This record gives sequence, C-alpha cells and structure tokens, in this order.
Amino acid sequence: MESLISTIAIWALPVLLAITLHEAAHGYVARHFGDPTAHQAGRITLNPFKHIDPVGTILVPGAILTLSTLFGGAGVLFGWAKPVPVDFGRLRNPKADMLWVAAAGPFMNLLMAVAWGVLFKIAASNPGGAYTIPMMKMADAGMQINAVLMLLNLLPIPPLDGGRIAVSLLPHRLAWKFARLEPYGFPILLVLLFTGILGELLWPMMAVFRVLLATLLGF
Repeated sequence: MESLISTIAIWALPVLLAITLHEAAHGYVARHFGDPTAHQAGRITLNPFKHIDPVGTILVPGAILTLSTLFGGAGVLFGWAKPVPVDFGRLRNPKADMLWVAAAGPFMNLLMAVAWGVLFKIAASNPGGAYTIPMMKMADAGMQINAVLMLLNLLPIPPLDGGRIAVSLLPHRLAWKFARLEPYGFPILLVLLFTGILGELLWPMMAVFRVLLATLLGF
C-alpha cells in the first residue's frame, strides 16, 4: 500500500498537467484561427478541474498505475481529459487550420516533456539534496507520460490528433472517406491496447524519443 501511495504521489501531477494542458492547447489554437467555442465554454484555462474527465483523467490512469504497482509489469500509461469543444466549421480555413488545432496538443506534450527533462537534469546535478530522488522520479514520470500522449495522439487514427492531421493533409475526397472512420477510432484503439499491439507500436518510439531527449539535454 505504501508503494502504491508513493507511485500515485509521483505520477499525479505529471499526468494531470499532461492531459489538461494538452486539451487547453487545442482550445487556444482554435481561438487563434477563428473558433471561439472553447473560449466561450471557459476551457482555455490552466484550471485542471475544467478539463478533468472522471474516467479518463482519474480512473483509467489510476487503474493502470495500481495494477502495474501491485502486479508488476510496464503497461502503457495513458488517459484523456474532456475534449475541448472545437467547431471546425468556424475556423477561417477549416481544412488547413484543422492541422494546427490538432497538432497543438501533441506539441504541448513535447514542450512539457522537455520541461520535465530540464527539471530531471537540475535534480540530478544536486545528488545530495533531500528532494533529489523524488524530484527525479516525478520528472521521469513527466517525461514518460508526455511522450506517451504525444506519440499516441500522433497515430493516424481518427479522432486522435494524428487522424485529424491526416484529414487536413489528404486530398478532399480521401479526407472525407478517412474522416468517416472517426466513430470507430476509440474501439480500434481499445483493440490495439488489449491485444498488446499498441504497446509494441509505442515502446520503440518511446525509446527513441527518450534517447533524443537525453542527448538534447545532456543527461
């Protein structure tokens, strides 16, 4: 139980920030390109309570952490927040601007992964400090969850961000056909998760990303 409490304490802040800022970034960029829907709904905010989904932000990540701690293993930790409302029809150039709105979330996760990496390096430079180990563990968790969310959301599966980026880049006829897969996107993702295919896709990309991040920041 003590190990579980410690694990949740380390992961809670990184998971909360990773998921909520990802969604807020979508709303901010949508407003920039002409859609004020998220702004009018009060969703362009750093207040996590505006973005928390009881299942995706708390239950699913908590269950994965609990099972990993109690039974071992390294499952793919992921979750989601309440989607920020975006009316793509209100964007100034809907098809083209969709790319930037969709890419904003993964880009925010990239920025947070780098920020947690900087914190990891700062903590590692002070090995004798009382908070060094907890800070390094939290920073490592921050890098991991942001890398997972960034790479996961870039998969070309609607309604993931990668799927919407693909819709934006494809010719109109193909984009329309591809977008029709959106209602099946979440079931497809669950199948990939429970068959282990999702982990096989993400872990190699995660490893490459972590090496690149460590090389960039010098730790």
